Amino acid sequence: MIITANDLKRRGVSYISSLLEKFENIIVSVRGKPKYVILKLEDYERLKELELEQAIREAEQDLKKGRYVIETAEEHFKRLGI
Repeated sequence: MIITANDLKRRGVSYISSLLEKFENIIVSVRGKPKYVILKLEDYERLKELELEQAIREAEQDLKKGRYVIETAEEHFKRLGI
């Protein structure tokens, strides 16, 4: 479902609530271009959890393949140029 920013301004949060009962997400377009996505909080949290799980899998693979550095905090900051 796509709505305009003007629809959102005019109709408010209750409009969003009613749309989210029918659709999984809502795309908000600004000046004719898709700009934002509105999700139910539980859907957003599920996506964040999946993102974290993927980061953990990638870190585990890095460990298995030896793609890591052991260094002090000072060495780490120096390597980062901080």
